[in-house]
Amino acid sequence: MELTSCDTFVALPPATIGNRVIFGKNSDRVFDEVQEIIYFPAAFHGPGRKLECTYIEIEQATETYAVILSRPSWLWGAEMGANEHGVCIGNEAVWGREAVQEEEALLGMDLVRLGLERADTAEKAVNTIVELLEKYGQGGNCSESMVFSYHNSFLIADRHEAWILETAGQYWAAEKVEEGVRNISNQLSIATKIDREHPKMREYAKDKGWWDGEKEFNFAAVYAYPNNTWTTSSGRYYEGCKLLNKFKGNMTSETMMEILRDKESGINMEGEFQTTGSMVSILPTDPSLPCIHFFTGTPNPERSVFKPFIFVPNITQLLETNSPTFGHEDPVKKKPRFQSKPDRRHSLYLKHEQALAIIEADEETGKKMLERMRILEKEMLKEMELVLQNKGLDVNRTVNLFSQCVKNEMKIYESNVGFL
Repeated sequence: MELTSCDTFVALPPATIGNRVIFGKNSDRVFDEVQEIIYFPAAFHGPGRKLECTYIEIEQATETYAVILSRPSWLWGAEMGANEHGVCIGNEAVWGREAVQEEEALLGMDLVRLGLERADTAEKAVNTIVELLEKYGQGGNCSESMVFSYHNSFLIADRHEAWILETAGQYWAAEKVEEGVRNISNQLSIATKIDREHPKMREYAKDKGWWDGEKEFNFAAVYAYPNNTWTTSSGRYYEGCKLLNKFKGNMTSETMMEILRDKESGINMEGEFQTTGSMVSILPTDPSLPCIHFFTGTPNPERSVFKPFIFVPNITQLLETNSPTFGHEDPVKKKPRFQSKPDRRHSLYLKHEQALAIIEADEETGKKMLERMRILEKEMLKEMELVLQNKGLDVNRTVNLFSQCVKNEMKIYESNVGFL
């Protein structure tokens, strides 16, 4: 199969402006899959509690942190998100010599959410994910509309560092990123710089005949498909590297958004698989400043608005970006699974869908609408920059910040709805 899915990026000082870590991800999924933006507050759970993930039940943690997630609305986990401690995680589909497990276990997207809910630093999130991977495994269908299973890689960042974690079944390698830029795509990318690893990873590769035990161990070379050409200039991983290095030293949240909107590289994907949601986070190294997380909640970042979210107490629930729920009647919960596909579109998705139809139907009207969308986004970027310059955070406004931005975006779409 053609290796298509996502791209995740991180830039750390001194590659960024303002002594900040900048995180970004495009989630590339089946073209009609709805991605919702959903908030879960911190919670304490009694001992012995169980937690139902997408397919399997696991032990619940005693405490979970507040999280903001961008997730395919049919599942429990998430493609990307952040927690109240400034940890951000995005995952990628990867394949290689190790067979993908079809038996239902934890999805990579479940591991994203579990890492965010249970870890207050990037390295602790690595610990959480590998412990859960060892205990419960990874596997199961990753789409409600087609058979699609894979291993996972993760980019995990906090205010001070980032980690790349790449898996092949139960085996894994991790690379610490302390400065500069780094990206992951749909290929194994950890080479010889391995800072942590599964204790039997090398032994297993040697037993399988993938490594002779003499040459320097290169995780990607050993565990990827033989003669893998995915790192050629046509690959999104290579193109992502080029874009990151183009902005290296001057990276901001806006330039990260520019990278996610880049179509020529294939990073902003169209077709059977398309970019169904995007995220950019600003993580200041100064702990007195808030982390700011921007989400689209709609497909195609070029024709979407990045809207800011900041963790504060008493966050207003994000009703306009929450999809309908179907409880035990959801086709994902029934066995055999996926016998039907309900309408999961949330309010913003529906309005955005109408807006895209207008943009396609009338060039002049569409141009004006896109201009208004960019004005809204730039106004919010300007306001957030003042917050990051320690000009004051209005907590009362911040409680409703993301929700109000969504409503303002929907007003832009509603003002043109009569056109069709």
